[in-house]
Amino acid sequence: MPLLLILGLAFLALAVYLVGEVATAPARERRGSLRRAATYGDSRTSSPGMREESFGERVIAPMRMTLAHAVLRVNRRTTVSKVSTKLMGAGLGRTISPQTFLATKALAACGCFVGGAFLGALAGKGGAMAAFLALVFAGLGFLVPDVVVSFKGRGRRERIRSELPDALDLLAVSVEAGLGFDGALQKLTEHMEGPLIEEFGLALGEMRIGESRRNALQKMAARVDTPEIASFIRAIIQADELGISLGRILKVQAADTRNKRQAAAEEKAMKAPIKMLFPTALFIFPAMFIVILGPAL
Repeated sequence: MPLLLILGLAFLALAVYLVGEVATAPARERRGSLRRAATYGDSRTSSPGMREESFGERVIAPMRMTLAHAVLRVNRRTTVSKVSTKLMGAGLGRTISPQTFLATKALAACGCFVGGAFLGALAGKGGAMAAFLALVFAGLGFLVPDVVVSFKGRGRRERIRSELPDALDLLAVSVEAGLGFDGALQKLTEHMEGPLIEEFGLALGEMRIGESRRNALQKMAARVDTPEIASFIRAIIQADELGISLGRILKVQAADTRNKRQAAAEEKAMKAPIKMLFPTALFIFPAMFIVILGPAL
């Protein structure tokens, strides 16, 4: 019961704080507008640093950074660069920052910790059971964001594998028509869509701002992390260094990736009957036995 009382008071205090912020937001915005109007044109107050900070800048951003640093201290093997690479591989690097992802993990762990403690208190099994459930739920909440990002990255890699042969065909046609590799990438980004095209567009943007083709393609291989992309990029780098025709290399890579895609599809088709055996034995056969043998019995 004391634990429930503490949780209730904490949530009540948080609710009062949020209601107060929402209730006073119009007044603060009005005061800020009047202050800006009164000091308009004054060089001493017209700098961006003199404006009134929003609620997100005053509270949310420092809290996010604090939670991110706490997660980094808890898990020493995790770094901001590793998290950024993982988010980029899942296609979330442009919408979610590493600090936001780490703060989400911390919030999920804290929320699940409170939920586990609440369930343990409701079960009435004592403080030990409540603490055990709180720790288990906190661990699950800490791992859930990583699992979600991993599944999203796996699905994205599968889409990239399926899109690669068609993209290589278009690249080969463009190169043989007289375009350079950068021009062929530009043509590819104009006529196709998907995660692979996003990666090619990012690599093309890096090359345009001064990054070498080798480094830009190697960064792309590190983000995607698939054997087909790694093989394609190695072939492009070798052809660029040795002066081999890119059109022929792209044709060979397109045929090779298409054969691999067909082999992967055949492998999945051969595994399908084995995967269907377990749900059939668990769910379909018992129902059939009840319907067929039930009347006889």
